[in-house]
Amino acid sequence: MESAFQLAYIAAAVLFIVGLKMLGRAETARRGNAVSAVGMLVAVVATLLQSGIDYALVAAGLVVGGGIGAVWARRVKMTQMPETVAIFNGAGGGASLLVGWAEYLGDPSQGAVTAVATVLAVLVGGVTLTGSVLAWAKLSERVSGRPILFGGQQVVNGVLLLGAVVTGVLYAVNPPAGYPFLLAAIVVALVLGVLAVLPIGGADMPIVISLLNSYSGIAASAAGFVIDNTVLIVAGSLVGASGLILTQIMCKAMNRSLANVLFSGFGAVTRAGTQAVEGEVKPITPEDAYYVLEAAGSVVFVPGYGMAVAQAQHVVKELADILEANGAEVRYAIHPVAGRMPGHMNVLLAEANVPYEQLVEPGDVNPTMENVDVAVVIGANDVVNPAAKEDRSSPLYGMPIIEVDRARTTFVLKRSMNPGFSGVENPLFYKPNTRMVFGDAKAVLGRLVAEFKEAAA
Repeated sequence: MESAFQLAYIAAAVLFIVGLKMLGRAETARRGNAVSAVGMLVAVVATLLQSGIDYALVAAGLVVGGGIGAVWARRVKMTQMPETVAIFNGAGGGASLLVGWAEYLGDPSQGAVTAVATVLAVLVGGVTLTGSVLAWAKLSERVSGRPILFGGQQVVNGVLLLGAVVTGVLYAVNPPAGYPFLLAAIVVALVLGVLAVLPIGGADMPIVISLLNSYSGIAASAAGFVIDNTVLIVAGSLVGASGLILTQIMCKAMNRSLANVLFSGFGAVTRAGTQAVEGEVKPITPEDAYYVLEAAGSVVFVPGYGMAVAQAQHVVKELADILEANGAEVRYAIHPVAGRMPGHMNVLLAEANVPYEQLVEPGDVNPTMENVDVAVVIGANDVVNPAAKEDRSSPLYGMPIIEVDRARTTFVLKRSMNPGFSGVENPLFYKPNTRMVFGDAKAVLGRLVAEFKEAAA
């Protein structure tokens, strides 16, 4: 019978990997999600059929967890998805911490491998739990989203990290007598999670979310070793590895190292000598913008968090359809760190049934930007800021951007002249080819759609 369970776990692992592979392409992503779900079903059924399980506790967990999830899913808005993902990461980390802790209380005489796995589950899970809760608070603006720095912060973090290693080793060498060290490791991990995320904010939050997601996978994998569950080890490893790869991709998109993201406190202070922004802001009404768009042969939309806040993705798609019917080529330029979480813009545009083939990365659209008639920036700020390539004193300098400043005409849809999440001033607003269209993005785009419809009537 044990062999049958192991075969079921292997089948589940294969389905996870196949599903993950299929998620890499828009055409197969939906089926990939279904394949992965079947793999999870196989793993859950195999686990429940094993002897020694208290089904009353499992049922209670399903009722409580399912109830919380159902209420949360009904109440959460699309704009709240980043903080929701952060909480999910924290829940995974917290669960791994509790698994490691509970397994020790059930049998303190652990072997060397189990003891090391317990320490990893507790430490990584604890950091993920409190780090994710703080990320959720920052993203939901329950605390300031700006980086918070204090003197000697890196030294304190270094001491805590050293303390985590020391307490972990002291526990692992003699688990039966190491309970105080395990408790100390839990406390250190919880504090370290807060202090690790505290100095991070601004445009770095999508990277932090991706990194915490990776941590939750690593903690789950360690928990799998603790309870000797093959499928949990495999699933946790896949989440951990994919999160690390995504983190690396996003760091590359920011042209910064992970260490710089974690320790620089980006956006906390404005560098001395930052160039003064010159030029004149040129507002334009949606009615006047219509005439420019009506004559455009190529249009590039650049969505940002403002589009998510305004829930404007559907009206963007409606305007794009009208422009295509009018003979224009339409593309959507997506910066890897646009929004508040990895893939944020892709999810929103997919919700509006925007064809995946029309989504392009900065490296693909920038070489053609001088031939773009109109670039429409919707609530994006940092990812189009030309200071990243023009001002060596800017905190953004060196970060690859979507170069809408080279388009023939650029419309920037914003509610005000306030800088973006990073707090860095944007010279794009003062460029000769830029026109500011102030107002709620959904309302402005709706007026543009109305202008086209009235003209066609």
